[in-house]
Amino acid sequence: MKINEDNINKNIRVRSIFLIVLGFLALGAIGGSIVLIASPDGALLGLPLSEFKNMPFTSYLIPGIILFSTLGIIPSLLIFALIKKPESKIAEQINIFKDMHWSWTFSIYIAFTLIGWIHIQLIFLGGAVHWLQTFYMFYAVLIIIIALLPQMRYLYKKND
Repeated sequence: MKINEDNINKNIRVRSIFLIVLGFLALGAIGGSIVLIASPDGALLGLPLSEFKNMPFTSYLIPGIILFSTLGIIPSLLIFALIKKPESKIAEQINIFKDMHWSWTFSIYIAFTLIGWIHIQLIFLGGAVHWLQTFYMFYAVLIIIIALLPQMRYLYKKND
C-alpha cells in the first residue's frame, strides 16, 4: 500500500471522528452518572426505582459509580491512549488482537461494554425499551464499525 499525503490525511480524519465519537460517549456517561450519583432515588431522572424489576441495588448510586468509571473515565483515558499510543504491559496482557495497539483493542472492548450496559438495563426494566437505549446500542455498533475501518487498523497496527 503506497502511502501518500491524501492517505495520511484521510487516516487522521477518520481517527479524529473516532475520538469525537468516544468523547461523546464519555461525556454522556459522565453527565448521566453525575445525575445518578446526585439523585440516587431517581428524582432528577423522573425514573423511580420501582420501574426496575429485580434490580440488585436499592438506589442509583452504585450504577452511577459503575457508569462513571466504565463508560465515562475509561473512554476518556482511551482517547489519550489512542492519541499517544503509550506502552502498557498490563493492557497488552488482555489485548486479544496482538497485532494491534492495545488502545485500539480497548476501544472495541468499550463498545461491547456499552452493549452489555444496555442489555443489563433492559433486563432490569423487564424488556421496556426507551429510545436512548436504542440510540446507544447503535452507537456501540458505530464505534465497532469505525474501529474496524482500514484507516483505523492501519494507524494502530503494530510495526513488529
